[in-house]
Amino acid sequence: MLMQLPVLNFPRFEFKMKEQSEKALIFDPCRRKYVPLSPEEWVRQHCIAYLHFSKGFPLSVISVERAFTLNSQTLRYDIVAYSNNAKPVLLVECKAPGVKITSTVFDQIAVYNLQLHIPFLYVTNGLEHYICQTNLQQGNVLFIKELPHYKMLADFMVKE
Repeated sequence: MLMQLPVLNFPRFEFKMKEQSEKALIFDPCRRKYVPLSPEEWVRQHCIAYLHFSKGFPLSVISVERAFTLNSQTLRYDIVAYSNNAKPVLLVECKAPGVKITSTVFDQIAVYNLQLHIPFLYVTNGLEHYICQTNLQQGNVLFIKELPHYKMLADFMVKE
């Protein structure tokens, strides 16, 4: 039986879900497969839907749960979105709804960004959302109220 899922602070989206071997699965349109449904995955799939349906990100520019290396340590990001010219424009860190967004979470995404060098960062637990624009040359961070539409972010990357 599918688990009871919390209502998140995102627009309402429809998801493909199924049960297999008594495990709940949700379809990830970016990875094009069903993945285990955990509280964090529930947030991640809402975030993907939000980026695609509300902010105009083509699914083809969204990369999900990929490994990268930093100081000989293998790490895994939740979501990276790319501009039309294949430059990373947005790094997203998703947490389960029960995980508080603390400075430790921001430290995690900041460490990831030491390697990835992405100008927009988005941290969410599905209930709280924090978006910031980083100036990689000056090393400063500006919190913004709302994530810009994909076209604006893609245009931003052309100017960089």
